[in-house]
Amino acid sequence: MVNRNACILAGGMSRWGMREASLVDLFQEAAKDCLDFIPGLKPKAIDGFLVSSAYSGRCSFQVNLAPVIAERCGLQPTSVCARVDVLCAGGSTAILLAKALVESGNAEIVLVAGGEKLFTPQKWEVFYSELASIDHDWDAPHGLGLPPPYFAMIAKEHMRHYGTTKEQLARVSVANYFFGHDNPKAQMQKVLTLEEAMNAPSVVPPLTLYDCCPITDGAAACIVASEDKAKELTDKPLVYLRGCAQASQHSVSANHGGQHMADWPALRSAAEKAFKMAKLTPDQIDVAQVHDCFSISQIIEVEELGFCRKGEGGAFVCSGQNRIGSRIPINTDGGLLAVGHPFGGTGIRQGTEIMRQLQGTARHQVQDACFGLTHNLSGLNSEQTVIIYGREPAN
Repeated sequence: MVNRNACILAGGMSRWGMREASLVDLFQEAAKDCLDFIPGLKPKAIDGFLVSSAYSGRCSFQVNLAPVIAERCGLQPTSVCARVDVLCAGGSTAILLAKALVESGNAEIVLVAGGEKLFTPQKWEVFYSELASIDHDWDAPHGLGLPPPYFAMIAKEHMRHYGTTKEQLARVSVANYFFGHDNPKAQMQKVLTLEEAMNAPSVVPPLTLYDCCPITDGAAACIVASEDKAKELTDKPLVYLRGCAQASQHSVSANHGGQHMADWPALRSAAEKAFKMAKLTPDQIDVAQVHDCFSISQIIEVEELGFCRKGEGGAFVCSGQNRIGSRIPINTDGGLLAVGHPFGGTGIRQGTEIMRQLQGTARHQVQDACFGLTHNLSGLNSEQTVIIYGREPAN
């Protein structure tokens, strides 16, 4: 059997933020931005479509979303047309599935799109709806579906076990806001000072306003295609999907499985498998996009992904090892904290940023970047998803 390599060869997004736009509007903006990346590619040449959205049914009253968005974007998919719902990891999961479809020969060109319309006229509904993200019988009655309290508990555990400080949390936000301040599609376009971050209003101690990502309307889209088809469509450097993995070891918070809440074995498991498939090690990754839904999550993720030792994530970011020119630049477009987080779109935005980094066209470019990584978590750390990209295939 001939090896088929999958590539990501285009990406785009709508403007993210609090939008006076429908869910369909957001997907159309993102699809157009993506397709403009490859002028010669016509929508009807795309044979596969995967759409990621968790809240379309509740917030937009639109289920069976895939054929609706496909038609509104001018697509007539013949290999697959399906919706993916893995909450915050939906976009990266859809990329993972597109890779499998292309490499198995079941599709040639797949448009992957993801996004949410989360803001509603009654703002309280946004937070109430998030209780649907977890086990509705067990954790939801206790309010654990609201992310800030849950991640505040995680932050306290990390502080107790490893001595992590509020300044180290704040340094994550300062760095990510710096990367996002000049991103025209980002929700939070501002430079954040350490003083502002340290003195921000409390949300759930020890988390303050800038430790939490905003609620966001927005969508993103990318094209995944076979290597041969990619060479026909673009003369830009190809970016290969070298390795990917997803691990889920629990749903109910009581079955977390780690030694404590700041210990994430599922992420270690997913990372190990993805690195093995990609034939790489953590020290070979040049740039990463991790799931900074809260500042503490980025601190834990750099540990579990192998960029530093367990317990040293706070010192890692406080010493600037996540900046360009240091150990490994992270969230170079602003991450969730600055760009925002429309659940189904985040993994696609991350993949597009890595594509641009490896093509040498990113806004905050990492010099000579060859390998990149994206990571998403979902719910109460229920799923962990890792994708590794490279300028060369793994085989």
